Amino acid sequence: MYQAVRARLRALVCGMRATRRDAGMVTSEYAMGIVAAVAFAVVLYKVVTSGPVSAELQNIVKDALNARM
Repeated sequence: MYQAVRARLRALVCGMRATRRDAGMVTSEYAMGIVAAVAFAVVLYKVVTSGPVSAELQNIVKDALNARM
């Protein structure tokens, strides 16, 4: 009985130690996700505001506004 209780207590303590070691991982993962999202947004902004893409988007909008229903 004593050995079973001791083994269970050891498993609980080891589990708590493993949890404490990963405590900072969630924050760093969120930070890396935000950096990646901002980088993607900057690249997308540069592509959309470039000359050929901007002109094509303007043509699409003009065609849509001039379409007959």
